Amino acid sequence: MRSKSYKQVKEKITAESMEIPAAIQFLKENVRAKFDETVEIHMNLGVDASKSDQGVRGSVVLPAGTPTQKRVAVFTSDPKKQEEAKAAGAVLVGGEELIADMEKNGISDIDVTIATPDMMVKIAKIAKVLGPKGLMPNPKTGTVTPDVAAAVAELAAGKISFKMDSQGNMHAALAKASWDAEKTQQNVEAFIAAVKAVKPPTQRGVFMRKIVLKTSMSPAVRISA
Repeated sequence: MRSKSYKQVKEKITAESMEIPAAIQFLKENVRAKFDETVEIHMNLGVDASKSDQGVRGSVVLPAGTPTQKRVAVFTSDPKKQEEAKAAGAVLVGGEELIADMEKNGISDIDVTIATPDMMVKIAKIAKVLGPKGLMPNPKTGTVTPDVAAAVAELAAGKISFKMDSQGNMHAALAKASWDAEKTQQNVEAFIAAVKAVKPPTQRGVFMRKIVLKTSMSPAVRISA
């Protein structure tokens, strides 16, 4: 059941697409919550999600940073790399002992994991722990790398990974409603460009069927891109 204020905002939205700056301004002018709402992007992609060669995934460094600080876990057995990862801001760092702990106790309060290539065989034993949470390190998103400290630093600087769901949809949190509109626009445009850059070669027709912006508590506004 939607609130009266939600319905009032939705009545202001037309079926026509807005330019990105206008959409951001509209969302900022119609925030309703007492907390600082998150600005989200949602896409419907014109791909056949049942075909493995039409999967869409990748990563992008958001120029204005991310709306929330990423909590990073790093898997490496190299003591030097462990210290470097901690210095870069990782909140959990370890080798086989960290894997054993997660196998026994699970994992919580982690947004992304990074691993050195040699750890991937060992991490396989906790795939059932990491996989359902979308936390398995992956070379395609830069989370399997010998330079774990640099990867942690990139995340702190605004790097996020994206992956379409089983329906061919894409979702990401890109900003806070309180942010300067220009910074929000930079992140929105960077994200759209990054998704376009990994368009599957076998995809035909319109790639981005629909793109909308919304805040945590607002209706969605369709944008043109």
